[in-house]
Amino acid sequence: MNLRMGPSTDYPIIGSFSSDAMGLTKTTCVPFMTEGQGIMLSQAERSFLDLPPRWCLMSNGQSHGWVAARFLMEATGQATPDQTSNRMLADAVSLVRRLYARHEQSMRGEALAPFGASRALDFFMADIANDLAQTQWQADPLYNAQDTDISNFRVMSDPDQPMLRGMITVRAEFTNFGQPQTVTFNLRADPVQPDAPVRIMRINHGEWSIP
Repeated sequence: MNLRMGPSTDYPIIGSFSSDAMGLTKTTCVPFMTEGQGIMLSQAERSFLDLPPRWCLMSNGQSHGWVAARFLMEATGQATPDQTSNRMLADAVSLVRRLYARHEQSMRGEALAPFGASRALDFFMADIANDLAQTQWQADPLYNAQDTDISNFRVMSDPDQPMLRGMITVRAEFTNFGQPQTVTFNLRADPVQPDAPVRIMRINHGEWSIP
C-alpha cells in the first residue's frame, strides 16, 4: 500500500505499508462523515452525492501518510493493546510539559519563546504556527494571567476522554495566587510536518481559546 502526501493519487508517494500490515492507526478520512452517516448511506445515495474516492490518514507509529480506503479493512478477532495510541498520548503529555518548560526559560531569557517564529513548529500545528508567532498577547497565553505565582503544577492526559478519533486532550492544572486553574490542550498528528508529529491545535482557557 502506497503512502501519499495527500488524499489522492495526485500527491507524491512518501512511503508504503505491506499489504498485510496490521495494527494501523487511523487519524481521519476524507470525505469526512461520522460512523452513523457512513452506515446509513446506501450505495445508491453515495453515487447520487457523487463523492470522491475515500482516503484515510494512517500510521504504524513510524510512518504516516494517506492511503486509499479501498485497500483498508477493519481487523477482526481479539483486540490487542493499541501501542501507537499509547505512544501518541505519551508524546502529547511530554509536548505540553516541554511547552511550559520552554515558556518559563524564555521568560527568564534563557531560551527562544515557543510561540516565536523560530520555535512555533516545534509545538504547534503548521497551519496556526505562523499566526501565533505574530500575535500580541494581552495576557500570558499559557497561564491566562498578567502576573503569576504558580504552584501545584501538573500535566496529564484527560482522564475522561484522552483520545477520540485521533484528537488527544491534555490538561495542565496549577494554582495561581491561590486560585486553581485548568488549561485544556487539543493535539493531533500534523501530516504537514515531516513524520506527522503530535502537535497542539488548540489551547482552551474556558472563556477564550487559542487560536
